[in-house]
Amino acid sequence: MTQDQFQKAAGISAVLAVRWFKPITDAMAEFGIDTPTRQANFIAQTGTESAGFSRLVESFNYSVAGLAIFANRLTSQQRQQLGRRSGEAIVPIARQRQIANLVYGGRYGNTQPDDGWTYRGRGLKQITFRANYAACGTALALPLLDQPDLLLQDVNAARSAGWFWQANKLNPIADSGNVEALTRRINGGENGLADRIARTQRASQVLV
Repeated sequence: MTQDQFQKAAGISAVLAVRWFKPITDAMAEFGIDTPTRQANFIAQTGTESAGFSRLVESFNYSVAGLAIFANRLTSQQRQQLGRRSGEAIVPIARQRQIANLVYGGRYGNTQPDDGWTYRGRGLKQITFRANYAACGTALALPLLDQPDLLLQDVNAARSAGWFWQANKLNPIADSGNVEALTRRINGGENGLADRIARTQRASQVLV
């Protein structure tokens, strides 16, 4: 895969292609994402997770209505209190922290009051939860529990996505062409499914 092919497959600017081509191709080589079909799916899924390779940390800048995706974790009253209000361009960080701690607290190794915020999504895959940071840190030889922002460095952002892909045995699902199943394994649901399908189709047209 050339840098030009990567840019077209990812649907990103030349500037972003220069930034991400080596970290992405190195990560794919390291973690066995080694066929055009697997690479197209990897680029597509990480593209959705990172808002087109432009975002490396999870935002909790949700409107009240947007917080409905966490309806199983937030009450209606909490959504009203914490969501973006009229006249606000962005939810203040203090309230974003509250949202993260409420929706991620007490799960997957998150035991401390601020773990939801501390171990919110980072990297091209948006690694989330203390347990996943611990496993990823061990695999990549990075002290992620103490320094979670290491996943904001481009090389680590890409490697963490490659690690997740390999650890969750996503190659066979990519091989099957089942974007819905791949999305559920990565996302835990089908958030952004239409975007993931569109990105997969574009990447496949270039690479496969």
